[in-house]
Amino acid sequence: MSDEGDTSRPAVILPAADPFKVFRPDLFKGKVLFCTGGGSGICYEMTKTIMSFGANAAILGRKADRLARASKELSSATGQECLPCPADVREPEQLREAARKTIEKFGRIDFVIAGSAANWLAGIEQNTEKGFKTVIDIDLIGSYNTVKATLEEVTKNKGSYIFISATLHYYGLPYQSHASAAKAGVDALSRVLAVEMGPLGVRSNVIAPGPIADTEGMDRLAPKGVGEAVAEGVPMQRMGKKSDIASAGVYLFSDAATFITGTQMVVDGGAWQVQGPMLPYPTTSLDPKSLSSLVSGSRL
Repeated sequence: MSDEGDTSRPAVILPAADPFKVFRPDLFKGKVLFCTGGGSGICYEMTKTIMSFGANAAILGRKADRLARASKELSSATGQECLPCPADVREPEQLREAARKTIEKFGRIDFVIAGSAANWLAGIEQNTEKGFKTVIDIDLIGSYNTVKATLEEVTKNKGSYIFISATLHYYGLPYQSHASAAKAGVDALSRVLAVEMGPLGVRSNVIAPGPIADTEGMDRLAPKGVGEAVAEGVPMQRMGKKSDIASAGVYLFSDAATFITGTQMVVDGGAWQVQGPMLPYPTTSLDPKSLSSLVSGSRL
């Protein structure tokens, strides 16, 4: 007879990878990274990891004091040079000047991370036209401006682009029309860039992070105290870490990925494939004000 007792099995939680156990330590020696949004969050971690493999870097953002602190921290932690370049990605001339300073300082640009972004929770009924346009201008137009400012140099060095996107637009996520539209555009931009510039040796890819712990996005946009529930809803049974995204970036910039271009690398533990508990549906659609008690990043 078969045993009809408890047939449940414990969840298996795989740890985040340590890229320094996978790639050689001088992987990016002599290379230069140009990273928008590099002063904080995911892009800071990506910059730190890439610098730890021997690259120098320029980080961009609007807050000069934050960039200066981040630059010193990154240089101290990695032993490499980091150039702070205050710039607004909505201003093409500021990006061109940042690229010029980077080339003047380091002699080249090999890798570009387009990571500047803005987001909040607001429904189509509540969000203003100006608010919608602001996110498009920063996320999508800012990414395009970043490409324009760096493309000549990256092409010369047969370099590579990574755009930081999301999975919001893979389905209809409430209160994210602005970010969904912007990120869909970013994905399209990357694909066209890959096709146009591939014959010249330039690669372009997207990293789409899922729920990443200890980031401003999760702090502002996820309901308070939802972390454990989110982790349980992820097939890999944990929240993502910033190091998960950094490891993906190292791989895509490395020679191991020279035949990978025009694609979206989703780094979310399979989260977008299942409906998680981030925004209770249809409760939040029927009662938009309920979001205010759930998250800090609501504009309702």
